[in-house]
Amino acid sequence: MLRKWFLTRWQLLIGLLLFSAIISPLALNFYVNAITSDRRYTNPTQIPAQRVAIVFGAGVYPDGTPTPMLSDRVSAAVELYKLGRVQKLLMTGDNSRKDYDEVTTMKRYAVERGVPDADITLDYAGFSTYESCYRAKDIFGVKQAILITQKFHLPRAVYTCNQLGVEAFGLGTPDWETYRFHTISYYTLREQLSTLKALWEIHITRPLPTFLGPFQGIS
Repeated sequence: MLRKWFLTRWQLLIGLLLFSAIISPLALNFYVNAITSDRRYTNPTQIPAQRVAIVFGAGVYPDGTPTPMLSDRVSAAVELYKLGRVQKLLMTGDNSRKDYDEVTTMKRYAVERGVPDADITLDYAGFSTYESCYRAKDIFGVKQAILITQKFHLPRAVYTCNQLGVEAFGLGTPDWETYRFHTISYYTLREQLSTLKALWEIHITRPLPTFLGPFQGIS
């Protein structure tokens, strides 16, 4: 009887731990979505005007052309600029190797569509959403901004920037069913895990970005 009692209690404990492991991530993701809901938009004409839009990198092909996900983001930024909702674009992405440069591709794509070169600033060390938001404030002096990315990524981006001192609103580009090699369900699942990582970085460890450097305020 005693052995059976201990076995039952042990099974209950394991069940509670498994339940918590499943529910806690869902609850945290729900929290980030809920707290940013009034700062996320899909209509560029309705979003509050800001001086700067931050456009997050999303991959380039070996020939230097943007991935469909990235071209959607930059196209949305160009539209915002032409509508007069923003005056400057901060392109932030990965240029960790000589043969991989997201932000130059982003700038070229925007300039080809009518945005003046002088109104685009490049952040070559935006290796993650956290680092992009951190550097936007500390390196480029951005205190308010519109963030441009896909809808599935927007809650984490808005939450991260707000927590790091950038008052942010977000413009979400469409979550197409598939982006080349991965379906949107893949990106959504990855985003849920990335949100947990972001909460850990923001509220627990608060690491410095890979690179900081001198202040380069957006003129």
